[in-house]
Amino acid sequence: MQVATSLFYDRSSTSINALGAKAEALQSQISTGTKLAAPSSDSAAYQRLAGIKRDAVADKAYVANLGTAESVLKQGDTSLTAITDQLQSATELVTQAKTGTLNAANRKAIGEQIAGLVATLTNLANAKDARGQALFGGADGAPAVAISANGTYALAAKPVSGIPIGDGQTVQTNETAARVFTVGGKTRADGSIAGGTNTLAMLSAIATALQSDDFKASALDTSLSDIAAASDQVSTVQASLGARAARVDLETARLTDVAADREATRSGLEDTDITTTVVELQKTMTILSATQASFTKLSALSLFDYLR
Repeated sequence: MQVATSLFYDRSSTSINALGAKAEALQSQISTGTKLAAPSSDSAAYQRLAGIKRDAVADKAYVANLGTAESVLKQGDTSLTAITDQLQSATELVTQAKTGTLNAANRKAIGEQIAGLVATLTNLANAKDARGQALFGGADGAPAVAISANGTYALAAKPVSGIPIGDGQTVQTNETAARVFTVGGKTRADGSIAGGTNTLAMLSAIATALQSDDFKASALDTSLSDIAAASDQVSTVQASLGARAARVDLETARLTDVAADREATRSGLEDTDITTTVVELQKTMTILSATQASFTKLSALSLFDYLR
Protein backbone atom coordinates (compact mmCIF):
# COMPACT_ATOMS: atom_id res chain seq x y z
CA MET A 1 0.00 0.00 0.00
CA GLN A 2 2.86 2.38 0.79
CA VAL A 3 4.53 1.65 -2.54
CA ALA A 4 1.31 2.20 -4.50
CA THR A 5 0.51 5.42 -2.65
CA SER A 6 4.05 6.76 -3.13
CA LEU A 7 4.00 5.91 -6.82
CA PHE A 8 0.61 7.61 -7.23
CA TYR A 9 1.86 10.81 -5.60
CA ASP A 10 5.13 10.78 -7.56
CA ARG A 11 3.38 10.32 -10.87
CA SER A 12 0.81 12.99 -10.08
CA SER A 13 3.51 15.40 -8.95
CA THR A 14 5.56 14.76 -12.09
CA SER A 15 2.53 15.24 -14.34
CA ILE A 16 1.40 18.45 -12.64
CA ASN A 17 4.93 19.88 -12.61
CA ALA A 18 5.41 19.05 -16.29
CA LEU A 19 2.13 20.70 -17.24
CA GLY A 20 2.97 23.73 -15.10
CA ALA A 21 6.39 24.04 -16.71
CA LYS A 22 4.85 23.74 -20.17
CA ALA A 23 2.28 26.42 -19.35
CA GLU A 24 5.01 28.70 -18.02
CA ALA A 25 7.10 28.16 -21.17
CA LEU A 26 4.12 28.93 -23.39
CA GLN A 27 3.37 32.11 -21.43
CA SER A 28 7.03 33.14 -21.81
CA GLN A 29 6.86 32.53 -25.57
CA ILE A 30 3.79 34.75 -25.82
CA SER A 31 5.28 37.57 -23.74
CA THR A 32 8.74 37.54 -25.36
CA GLY A 33 7.64 36.72 -28.90
CA THR A 34 10.29 34.01 -29.24
CA LYS A 35 9.92 30.31 -28.78
CA LEU A 36 13.62 29.61 -28.18
CA ALA A 37 14.54 30.60 -24.65
CA ALA A 38 17.96 28.92 -24.69
CA PRO A 39 20.13 26.80 -27.00
CA SER A 40 18.90 23.74 -25.15
CA SER A 41 15.36 24.50 -26.32
CA ASP A 42 16.27 23.35 -29.85
CA SER A 43 19.97 22.98 -30.57
CA ALA A 44 19.46 22.33 -34.29
CA ALA A 45 17.34 25.48 -34.65
CA TYR A 46 19.92 27.51 -32.74
CA GLN A 47 22.67 26.34 -35.08
CA ARG A 48 20.60 27.29 -38.12
CA LEU A 49 19.81 30.68 -36.59
CA ALA A 50 23.51 31.33 -35.98
CA GLY A 51 24.23 30.61 -39.64
CA ILE A 52 21.35 32.83 -40.74
CA LYS A 53 22.62 35.72 -38.62
CA ARG A 54 26.17 35.36 -39.99
CA ASP A 55 24.85 35.41 -43.56
CA ALA A 56 22.64 38.40 -42.77
CA VAL A 57 25.60 40.40 -41.42
CA ALA A 58 27.70 39.57 -44.50
CA ASP A 59 24.88 40.48 -46.88
CA LYS A 60 24.29 43.75 -45.02
CA ALA A 61 27.86 44.76 -45.85
CA TYR A 62 27.37 43.70 -49.47
CA VAL A 63 24.15 45.71 -49.69
CA ALA A 64 26.04 48.79 -48.45
CA ASN A 65 28.74 48.16 -51.06
CA LEU A 66 26.11 47.79 -53.75
CA GLY A 67 24.68 51.15 -52.75
CA THR A 68 28.13 52.72 -53.08
CA ALA A 69 28.70 51.00 -56.42
CA GLU A 70 25.34 52.21 -57.72
CA SER A 71 26.13 55.78 -56.68
CA VAL A 72 29.60 55.78 -58.28
CA LEU A 73 28.33 54.19 -61.49
CA LYS A 74 25.52 56.75 -61.79
CA GLN A 75 27.95 59.59 -61.22
CA GLY A 76 30.27 58.12 -63.82
CA ASP A 77 27.41 57.82 -66.32
CA THR A 78 26.38 61.42 -65.69
CA SER A 79 29.95 62.65 -66.15
CA LEU A 80 30.39 60.66 -69.36
CA THR A 81 27.18 62.18 -70.71
CA ALA A 82 28.60 65.62 -69.93
CA ILE A 83 31.87 64.67 -71.65
CA THR A 84 29.93 63.55 -74.72
CA ASP A 85 28.13 66.90 -74.76
CA GLN A 86 31.46 68.72 -74.66
CA LEU A 87 32.75 66.66 -77.57
CA GLN A 88 29.58 67.44 -79.50
CA SER A 89 30.22 71.12 -78.89
CA ALA A 90 33.78 70.63 -80.18
CA THR A 91 32.37 69.02 -83.33
CA GLU A 92 30.08 71.99 -83.93
CA LEU A 93 32.89 74.49 -83.37
CA VAL A 94 35.30 72.71 -85.70
CA THR A 95 32.58 72.46 -88.34
CA GLN A 96 32.17 76.23 -88.14
CA ALA A 97 35.92 76.70 -88.35
CA LYS A 98 36.15 74.53 -91.47
CA THR A 99 33.67 76.63 -93.46
CA GLY A 100 36.43 78.99 -94.55
CA THR A 101 34.24 82.06 -94.19
CA LEU A 102 35.52 83.07 -90.76
CA ASN A 103 37.99 85.87 -90.28
CA ALA A 104 41.07 85.42 -88.13
CA ALA A 105 39.46 86.92 -85.04
CA ASN A 106 36.43 84.61 -85.24
CA ARG A 107 38.68 81.61 -85.88
CA LYS A 108 40.82 82.44 -82.85
CA ALA A 109 37.65 82.85 -80.75
CA ILE A 110 36.60 79.33 -81.74
CA GLY A 111 40.06 78.13 -80.79
CA GLU A 112 39.66 79.71 -77.38
CA GLN A 113 36.28 78.02 -76.95
CA ILE A 114 37.77 74.63 -77.77
CA ALA A 115 40.58 75.28 -75.28
CA GLY A 116 37.86 76.01 -72.74
CA LEU A 117 36.22 72.68 -73.60
CA VAL A 118 39.52 70.93 -72.87
CA ALA A 119 39.65 72.61 -69.46
CA THR A 120 36.05 71.52 -68.80
CA LEU A 121 36.83 67.95 -69.82
CA THR A 122 39.81 67.96 -67.47
CA ASN A 123 37.65 69.17 -64.60
CA LEU A 124 35.00 66.53 -65.33
CA ALA A 125 37.64 63.81 -65.30
CA ASN A 126 39.12 65.04 -62.02
CA ALA A 127 35.77 65.26 -60.21
CA LYS A 128 35.43 63.23 -57.00
CA ASP A 129 33.12 60.26 -56.69
CA ALA A 130 30.93 59.27 -53.72
CA ARG A 131 34.00 57.86 -51.94
CA GLY A 132 36.02 61.04 -52.32
CA GLN A 133 38.26 59.49 -54.99
CA ALA A 134 38.91 60.88 -58.46
CA LEU A 135 36.01 59.68 -60.59
CA PHE A 136 38.33 58.57 -63.39
CA GLY A 137 41.50 58.29 -61.31
CA GLY A 138 43.93 55.40 -61.08
CA ALA A 139 44.96 52.89 -58.45
CA ASP A 140 47.95 55.00 -57.39
CA GLY A 141 45.68 57.81 -56.19
CA ALA A 142 47.01 60.28 -58.76
CA PRO A 143 44.56 62.70 -60.41
CA ALA A 144 42.70 61.42 -63.44
CA VAL A 145 44.28 64.09 -65.64
CA ALA A 146 47.53 65.85 -64.78
CA ILE A 147 48.83 68.71 -66.92
CA SER A 148 52.61 68.94 -67.06
CA ALA A 149 54.61 72.16 -67.30
CA ASN A 150 55.04 71.71 -71.06
CA GLY A 151 51.27 71.32 -71.55
CA THR A 152 51.05 67.57 -72.05
CA TYR A 153 48.20 65.59 -70.52
CA ALA A 154 49.05 62.58 -68.34
CA LEU A 155 46.08 60.24 -67.94
CA ALA A 156 45.56 57.86 -65.02
CA ALA A 157 45.90 54.41 -66.54
CA LYS A 158 45.79 51.66 -63.91
CA PRO A 159 42.26 50.90 -62.69
CA VAL A 160 41.40 50.80 -59.00
CA SER A 161 40.26 47.60 -57.29
CA GLY A 162 36.65 46.54 -57.64
CA ILE A 163 34.09 46.79 -54.83
CA PRO A 164 33.07 43.46 -53.21
CA ILE A 165 29.37 42.81 -53.83
CA GLY A 166 29.12 39.13 -52.96
CA ASP A 167 31.05 36.05 -51.99
CA GLY A 168 33.99 36.13 -54.41
CA GLN A 169 32.31 38.82 -56.54
CA THR A 170 33.45 42.38 -57.23
CA VAL A 171 32.35 45.14 -59.58
CA GLN A 172 34.60 47.75 -61.16
CA THR A 173 32.74 51.00 -60.57
CA ASN A 174 35.00 53.48 -62.31
CA GLU A 175 37.03 53.75 -65.46
CA THR A 176 40.38 55.46 -65.76
CA ALA A 177 40.89 58.68 -67.66
CA ALA A 178 43.16 56.76 -70.03
CA ARG A 179 40.28 54.50 -71.04
CA VAL A 180 37.91 57.43 -71.47
CA PHE A 181 40.28 59.74 -73.35
CA THR A 182 42.44 57.31 -75.33
CA VAL A 183 41.40 56.28 -78.83
CA GLY A 184 42.88 53.20 -80.45
CA GLY A 185 44.98 52.13 -77.46
CA LYS A 186 45.61 48.55 -76.41
CA THR A 187 44.60 47.22 -72.99
CA ARG A 188 47.42 45.60 -71.04
CA ALA A 189 47.00 42.67 -68.65
CA ASP A 190 46.87 45.02 -65.65
CA GLY A 191 44.04 47.02 -67.25
CA SER A 192 46.15 50.03 -68.25
CA ILE A 193 46.13 51.46 -71.78
CA ALA A 194 49.12 51.49 -74.10
CA GLY A 195 49.43 53.69 -77.18
CA GLY A 196 46.52 55.38 -78.92
CA THR A 197 45.54 59.01 -79.35
CA ASN A 198 45.04 61.27 -76.35
CA THR A 199 41.70 63.06 -76.86
CA LEU A 200 42.66 66.02 -74.68
CA ALA A 201 45.96 66.45 -76.52
CA MET A 202 44.14 66.18 -79.85
CA LEU A 203 41.59 68.87 -78.91
CA SER A 204 44.33 71.06 -77.47
CA ALA A 205 46.23 70.81 -80.74
CA ILE A 206 43.11 71.88 -82.65
CA ALA A 207 42.64 74.85 -80.32
CA THR A 208 46.29 75.86 -80.76
CA ALA A 209 46.07 75.56 -84.53
CA LEU A 210 42.95 77.74 -84.69
CA GLN A 211 44.58 80.44 -82.58
CA SER A 212 47.79 80.42 -84.57
CA ASP A 213 48.56 83.42 -86.79
CA ASP A 214 49.80 81.11 -89.55
CA PHE A 215 46.73 78.86 -89.42
CA LYS A 216 46.34 76.40 -92.29
CA ALA A 217 43.02 74.78 -93.10
CA SER A 218 44.80 71.45 -93.58
CA ALA A 219 45.29 71.36 -89.80
CA LEU A 220 41.60 70.49 -89.52
CA ASP A 221 41.53 67.77 -92.20
CA THR A 222 41.10 64.90 -89.73
CA SER A 223 39.73 66.85 -86.78
CA LEU A 224 36.08 65.89 -87.22
CA SER A 225 36.85 62.19 -87.63
CA ASP A 226 39.20 62.35 -84.62
CA ILE A 227 36.50 63.93 -82.45
CA ALA A 228 33.96 61.37 -83.70
CA ALA A 229 36.32 58.56 -82.72
CA ALA A 230 36.78 60.17 -79.31
CA SER A 231 32.99 60.32 -78.87
CA ASP A 232 32.67 56.67 -79.84
CA GLN A 233 35.28 55.74 -77.23
CA VAL A 234 33.34 57.62 -74.54
CA SER A 235 30.14 55.85 -75.63
CA THR A 236 31.89 52.48 -75.37
CA VAL A 237 33.01 53.24 -71.82
CA GLN A 238 29.54 54.50 -70.92
CA ALA A 239 27.95 51.32 -72.25
CA SER A 240 30.36 49.28 -70.13
CA LEU A 241 29.38 51.24 -67.02
CA GLY A 242 25.72 50.72 -67.91
CA ALA A 243 26.21 46.96 -68.07
CA ARG A 244 27.83 47.02 -64.65
CA ALA A 245 25.00 49.15 -63.26
CA ALA A 246 22.52 46.55 -64.54
CA ARG A 247 24.54 43.85 -62.78
CA VAL A 248 24.46 45.87 -59.57
CA ASP A 249 20.68 46.21 -59.87
CA LEU A 250 20.28 42.46 -60.37
CA GLU A 251 22.50 41.66 -57.41
CA THR A 252 20.64 44.16 -55.23
CA ALA A 253 17.32 42.55 -56.18
CA ARG A 254 18.75 39.09 -55.51
CA LEU A 255 19.97 40.05 -52.06
CA THR A 256 16.58 41.60 -51.31
CA ASP A 257 14.86 38.32 -52.20
CA VAL A 258 17.42 36.32 -50.22
CA ALA A 259 16.91 38.58 -47.20
CA ALA A 260 13.14 38.06 -47.38
CA ASP A 261 13.54 34.27 -47.61
CA ARG A 262 16.07 34.30 -44.79
CA GLU A 263 13.76 36.35 -42.59
CA ALA A 264 10.90 33.95 -43.25
CA THR A 265 13.13 31.03 -42.26
CA ARG A 266 14.34 32.84 -39.15
CA SER A 267 10.81 33.73 -38.14
CA GLY A 268 9.70 30.13 -38.54
CA LEU A 269 12.53 28.96 -36.31
CA GLU A 270 12.48 31.68 -33.69
CA ASP A 271 9.27 33.72 -33.59
CA THR A 272 6.22 32.69 -31.62
CA ASP A 273 3.04 31.91 -33.52
CA ILE A 274 0.79 33.80 -31.12
CA THR A 275 -2.50 32.25 -32.21
CA THR A 276 -1.24 28.67 -32.08
CA THR A 277 0.61 29.24 -28.81
CA VAL A 278 -2.42 30.82 -27.10
CA VAL A 279 -4.56 27.85 -28.11
CA GLU A 280 -1.88 25.46 -26.86
CA LEU A 281 -1.66 27.38 -23.58
CA GLN A 282 -5.42 27.19 -23.07
CA LYS A 283 -5.36 23.47 -23.77
CA THR A 284 -2.46 22.97 -21.36
CA MET A 285 -4.19 24.99 -18.62
CA THR A 286 -7.37 22.93 -19.10
CA ILE A 287 -5.44 19.69 -18.78
CA LEU A 288 -3.54 21.06 -15.76
CA SER A 289 -6.77 22.07 -14.03
CA ALA A 290 -8.33 18.70 -14.76
CA THR A 291 -5.24 16.88 -13.53
CA GLN A 292 -5.15 18.88 -10.29
CA ALA A 293 -8.86 18.31 -9.68
CA SER A 294 -8.51 14.62 -10.44
CA PHE A 295 -5.53 14.32 -8.10
CA THR A 296 -7.42 16.04 -5.31
CA LYS A 297 -10.39 13.74 -5.63
CA LEU A 298 -8.39 10.55 -6.07
CA SER A 299 -6.01 11.33 -3.23
CA ALA A 300 -8.89 12.13 -0.88
CA LEU A 301 -10.75 8.97 -1.90
CA SER A 302 -7.68 6.81 -1.43
CA LEU A 303 -7.00 8.27 1.99
CA PHE A 304 -10.64 7.78 3.07
CA ASP A 305 -10.63 4.18 1.86
CA TYR A 306 -7.33 3.52 3.60
CA LEU A 307 -8.55 4.89 6.95
CA ARG A 308 -11.81 2.99 6.70
